[in-house]
Amino acid sequence: MNWEQIEGKWKQLKGSVKTKWGKLTDSDLDVIAGKRDLLIGKVQERYGIATELAEKQVSEWIPAFDSQPAMHQRSKHRAG
Repeated sequence: MNWEQIEGKWKQLKGSVKTKWGKLTDSDLDVIAGKRDLLIGKVQERYGIATELAEKQVSEWIPAFDSQPAMHQRSKHRAG
């Protein structure tokens, strides 16, 4: 999956992002709106990590997500 696809499917992917980075708020996810650089920045900010580590985590999330198609269905569940 490339970032253009991620941006287009961002609403469906929010659940996966929240599972991976639970410190991100719903407001953060709305601001990020599927933009890679904004996701990296928010991960860095919320977890207090270096940009390089945030970039690595985001890069690793994409293939992990692609290998688990069932995540698409679970992402529709909203945490209350």
